[in-house]
Amino acid sequence: MSNSKITGVIVAFMIACLVGLAGCVDQTFNSSVSDLSNASGLQSESGAVANLSANAEHTGRFIVMARNNNQLQSIINNLNAEGGELLYELAEVGAVIVQSSETGFKNRAARINGVRSVIPDLVFQFSKPEPHGEVSIQSLGDPPNSGSADFFFDLQWGHNAVRAHHAWANDVRGQGVRVAVLDNGFDLAHPDLAPNINLGLSANFVEGESLQYGLPDPFSHGSHVAGIIAAAQNNFGIIGVAPDAELVLVKVISDGGLSSWSNVALGIIHAALAEADVINMSLGGAVPQRGFSDDDITVSANEVAELRVFMTRVINFANQSGSTVITSAGNAALNRDRTKDLLNLPADLPNVISISATAPVGWATDPENINLDNLASYSNFGRSAIDFAAPGGDFIYPGDESCTIAGLLRPCWVFDLVFSTGNGGWYWSQGTSMAAPHAAGIAALIISENGGSMHPSQVEAELRKRADRIDTGGRSASFGLGRVSSGY
Repeated sequence: MSNSKITGVIVAFMIACLVGLAGCVDQTFNSSVSDLSNASGLQSESGAVANLSANAEHTGRFIVMARNNNQLQSIINNLNAEGGELLYELAEVGAVIVQSSETGFKNRAARINGVRSVIPDLVFQFSKPEPHGEVSIQSLGDPPNSGSADFFFDLQWGHNAVRAHHAWANDVRGQGVRVAVLDNGFDLAHPDLAPNINLGLSANFVEGESLQYGLPDPFSHGSHVAGIIAAAQNNFGIIGVAPDAELVLVKVISDGGLSSWSNVALGIIHAALAEADVINMSLGGAVPQRGFSDDDITVSANEVAELRVFMTRVINFANQSGSTVITSAGNAALNRDRTKDLLNLPADLPNVISISATAPVGWATDPENINLDNLASYSNFGRSAIDFAAPGGDFIYPGDESCTIAGLLRPCWVFDLVFSTGNGGWYWSQGTSMAAPHAAGIAALIISENGGSMHPSQVEAELRKRADRIDTGGRSASFGLGRVSSGY
């Protein structure tokens, strides 16, 4: 197996690999940033920078930041006079999103009194793969012998690593905690998810689509992430780390793979206003801080710096609103201590908890004794970049023999991945996209234990206190302050 990387000069929203319950015929890896969910085989989660001309375009949207919030209305009036159409007013962070196709608009807008900066809001396009086989909800047979009536629970080795079930035994299950998941579309009718979804607070920021995952293929990245956090314990399927937590689902990436930083910002602000206790973002991107240029798109170093300021404002608003923000660290196997020329958003921002991925190697061959805490082969790492680690899965087990867990016969290496909900079924997947929701679920358990309300700084302090130190007593390059744990 190989894990190829496409190098280039632009942001890539990070996604996860999968193996359907029907198995995986193509065991090769292709970590092209164009894969939002690859259903043709096993795909790595994208974390590398991508080719700009192949993956991004500027459609005339701009992020306009004010120097001071009290100047925002005056700026809006002047933007209209300069040919800018207001799309969103983000008064919470002193910014607006505008659309303009007029030549020279960016320069004219930058000269408006009170404007701090005008940033091109690039839209990124990712290709959509063909679907492959699945086991649907309707086609399940009798549940295998299991320690839980949720018949796929025995596949969830990550819960053992973070000791989720020990918290449940002490009646700590995420009750009273609201977790927002920012991702692509979701299977709103999935029996493992539907009991915990707050549809009234959930939202879609992708124009022309609905919150429901709308493509016919069986993998929904958003559903997989949401299931890790809070799949209901309902005598069916799997169980989330915090099975009684409430899910607020926020669609910021299209089912076909389109997104922009303004979409992500809108989602974060919405989640904060919805009083989410935890915000999970299994997405991100690496931007060269020196700027980049390709074909007809040029983004300067100053515009990259201003993008950082904008996203920092957004994250700070969430933090001040009481939302603990957790995000994936990326999957390019980069030592971030040596790649400081790259800005990884949102993981590198203040008040964001960045999660690396851990995994077993050959868990199915000896489930009781295999080490669950190896740094995943693809995970980014570095003392300057990683706050905590959490189960993310890996594919590197060298054998091709088959194993049986929870009544499912598969190649043994498949069981080292993370098992969760998909679109109408369940899937194995890997990536820091899977690690972040394990951490988000643990954060929900901590908040639940403390009565359902904690400041993000208190949550982070408890994560630090309870984390299992893997390779050092201090901050580790691989695991940050430790692999997250319920503490029970």
